[in-house]
Amino acid sequence: MTVERDVASQVVELVARLAGPGPQAEVLVTRAELALTRFANSAIHQNVAETQVEVRLRVHVAGRTAAGSANVTTADGLRALVERVLAAARVGPLDPAWPGLTPATPMADSPQWDTATGYAGPDDRATLVRAFVDAAGGLTTAGYCRTALRATGFANSAGHAVQGYAAEAAMDGIARAGGADGVARQCVDRLADLDGAELGRRAAAKARAAADPVELAPGRYPVVLEPAAVADLLHNLAWYGFNGKRYAERQSFVEPGVAQFDRAVTLVDDPLAGIGLPFDLEGTPARALTLVDAGTTTAVVHDRRSAAEWGVESTGHAWIDSATAGPMPRNLRLVSSGTAGRAPATGGPARGPVAGGVDPLAGAVTDADTAALVSRMERGLLVSDLWYTRVLEPKSLVITGLTRNGVWLVEQGQVTRAVRDLRFTESYPRALGPGAVREVGRRAFRQPDRHDGAWWEAPSLRLAAWNFTGGASG
Repeated sequence: MTVERDVASQVVELVARLAGPGPQAEVLVTRAELALTRFANSAIHQNVAETQVEVRLRVHVAGRTAAGSANVTTADGLRALVERVLAAARVGPLDPAWPGLTPATPMADSPQWDTATGYAGPDDRATLVRAFVDAAGGLTTAGYCRTALRATGFANSAGHAVQGYAAEAAMDGIARAGGADGVARQCVDRLADLDGAELGRRAAAKARAAADPVELAPGRYPVVLEPAAVADLLHNLAWYGFNGKRYAERQSFVEPGVAQFDRAVTLVDDPLAGIGLPFDLEGTPARALTLVDAGTTTAVVHDRRSAAEWGVESTGHAWIDSATAGPMPRNLRLVSSGTAGRAPATGGPARGPVAGGVDPLAGAVTDADTAALVSRMERGLLVSDLWYTRVLEPKSLVITGLTRNGVWLVEQGQVTRAVRDLRFTESYPRALGPGAVREVGRRAFRQPDRHDGAWWEAPSLRLAAWNFTGGASG
């Protein structure tokens, strides 16, 4: 079924009829089936779903470029959109940097997507929420489960026309014990692969382990960052570092060809690793792109405009906001390329049995991969999550933010105390720089972004130091 592509082609033909020969036009038609089940106080309080069709048109006429969008596909609605965008182009400024259209290009088929995920109903999501709540063992829970399907058609006046589909499911929830929260989240291609019970158990175990935290003096501490925290690193590296527009404006730390990261770090953007579209929003084929190879920065991402500025080819990273925010990798995964700096084990498992009952601190570590990293840290902090992160200095990517959902002191490879949340100020590239990465976890967990279609695949990381500058209140 190529309904969206057919509509896109119709709009291209309409531009030619109304504007005559010469204009360049590209059209993107997206049908999004988005659904969200929210829960709070351990009960579902909202089910929302929407089906939205958006037609986005960009034209280049007589050296001028204009764009617009509409949420209609009727003949009158499409004609009104074309007339409005052509009128805007006639009075707009000259655009000497116009990169032209994507030529007709062979395209890989869209990956097979799961219909049960794309068209999941509220009962399907409610089953997962119930499993999460039950597994939390009486703790108060909150969060969401979402499903999404995107059907996208693209056509331009250069004769390029393609169709693609993408589906995903995600769950993000917390459990609360007293004033302490524990979190668990996951993003998958198939709703059937979400395990609500496992996520609920993990969140509850972390909440119980985070009870009765102690104050810790600010300073530079070795850390183990769990995947949720590492996802924040990847998001900011993508947005501010490997962004072709920011690189062109000299606002990025990136220096291709330079060993800017520890040799244990490899970063790959791969929109087709999950169920993603086989092309970007300019019709350029999507592909895996290595941005950091064993510590050496190798590339930034481009749309057609930033690529033309540098005399290179687009990497297929145009997205809805790339004209203003710049092209950025939105499916970034951190891959271990070695064990540089790995220290010998210092004390066995992260937490041993406690006489007289179950030690709640054992729940601070909820997977074997993170436990192995913790066991090799002599003294430092285990950090579950980062939030409210804001850039202080873009060029060196110095960021300030807070920990949340659990921080613990580690001594001799064992979790010994829960710690109150801390504020940090840290350069993300420096924290991952040469000699700074002690160990990369073997297993990566896909973390959902705030918007469907973007995700970050992150393992746990053991780092030499992280700069904590105060408590959460200052």
